[in-house]
Amino acid sequence: MTSQITSNIIRVASVPSDQIYIRHLESCHGQPRPQILRLPDPVPARGPRSGQSPWWPPVMLSAPWVRDHRDSFDLMHVHFGFDALDPQQLRETMAELRRWGKPLVYTVHDLINPHQPDSAAHLALLDVLITGADELITLTDGAAAAIAAQWGRQTHVLPHPHVLDFAVMERIRQSREKQRAQDPQRLRRVGVHLKGLRANISPAILEPLARIVAEIPNVVLQVNIHRQVLDPDSSEYREELARLLTGGQLEGKWELVSHEYFSHEELCEYFASLDVNVLPYQFGTHSGWLEAALDAGTAVVVPLCGQYAGQHPSLAAYRWNADQVEEESLRAAVRRQVGLAFIPGMGAAERQEQREALAEAHQRIYSTLLGRRKTLPQTGSSAAGAR
Repeated sequence: MTSQITSNIIRVASVPSDQIYIRHLESCHGQPRPQILRLPDPVPARGPRSGQSPWWPPVMLSAPWVRDHRDSFDLMHVHFGFDALDPQQLRETMAELRRWGKPLVYTVHDLINPHQPDSAAHLALLDVLITGADELITLTDGAAAAIAAQWGRQTHVLPHPHVLDFAVMERIRQSREKQRAQDPQRLRRVGVHLKGLRANISPAILEPLARIVAEIPNVVLQVNIHRQVLDPDSSEYREELARLLTGGQLEGKWELVSHEYFSHEELCEYFASLDVNVLPYQFGTHSGWLEAALDAGTAVVVPLCGQYAGQHPSLAAYRWNADQVEEESLRAAVRRQVGLAFIPGMGAAERQEQREALAEAHQRIYSTLLGRRKTLPQTGSSAAGAR
């Protein structure tokens, strides 16, 4: 038994649903037709649930859930969270989707997982998802080219939506314009955030960055990190790094700020306080962090690895040579961004137009897939064979 697709609503099993990227794929001006209805994230019953992502591990990505809830959704769209599965579990879930004629859309955010020092496990999952999905989406032309080269699949390229709310974005950007006009010689702030020191973040950038910032008049360097990394009583404590960070602060190389995980409001104010944000990533693919920075009008320096540099034309890039920063490339990037004569990123009006275009693009992809499925038999056995 399967659901009947109506002309007014497309029900999407979105993995996840309650995440800012996914929420900002929806129209701000009323839903398009057909309306996109994303199912709420089921709460994980047990297992290593994430405090920062309460939907993780994603319940929807299991063959039993697909089988038991096949009448409640029309298609599945996977974004994040599949690293909770192994390839065989993912294959079983996809087989159950095929059995009931449920199309699968996959947005390829990460070709390399920024949380995993070894990419092999992530690539094994990509082999299943990218080869088996009915439609693929990614964020940059570079990622689409990499997917075509490695898997021979064509991909819809749709940019990352805004992260900050439009009103907050407008307030921060207007404040920047006022500051520029009133005080062109103001103190400028370059920031680097080590977060919780996930796998792709390297503190090796700090010393060369401190030297570069010290060369530029009226510029200070601010280093942020989650409090637990500096707390001897925490399981996340990093003694050697703590000595480096506190020592650099005492020597006047940088201002050190440790804190809990930012709330969304705190993240907005953090970016509002910076003129330039430097991403200390040694590997990865795309970044929502840099999109939030651009929303706030903060210039961003990115590494040349991955596809970060393809996310916006205002970005400046530097290189890593193995575990060391190529200092001249970092110097050129930082100096360029400190000296920008314009506020980078898009304003609220442009971001709103982009969001509407993204909503329409997703609606078209979903409708096209379901239109194809309408021409196929919708019994379990027939749907499985039709693939």
